[in-house]
Amino acid sequence: MSAWVVDASVAAKWMLPTSGEDLVEFAVELLDGYVGGDFDLIVPDLFWAECGSILWKAVRAKRCSQEDAEKALDRVHAHGFATVSSAKLIHRAFSIAIKFDRTVYDSLYVALATEYGIQLVTADEKLVKAVESRCPVRWLGSL
Repeated sequence: MSAWVVDASVAAKWMLPTSGEDLVEFAVELLDGYVGGDFDLIVPDLFWAECGSILWKAVRAKRCSQEDAEKALDRVHAHGFATVSSAKLIHRAFSIAIKFDRTVYDSLYVALATEYGIQLVTADEKLVKAVESRCPVRWLGSL
């Protein structure tokens, strides 16, 4: 079975109210493919902290209630995505961060995709533009 690495920018499309979010339809199609058993989705453990942070910011900005944010986090967590320890990826991620002038956070996702020989799907166009020539990354809008 094939697999994709997804980052928290994709999960944001699943969790946040859809008004003001672009690429939601692409993110939902990706999740539907996973749920349908077409492929696996893999994340570094950082993904879960980033999802919590995205929802925390949304609650602070009054974009959603705390109750809705907790339900959204529960829904994403219930999918049981395969999760890989960031500790296993940190050296590769650090090298990627230095080489492409990206954050180590973003580079952990790229390192995971590189480690598994699969593509990272992200809604972060800046990340795609920075690393696409040398790393397995794909913009969500191109799916």
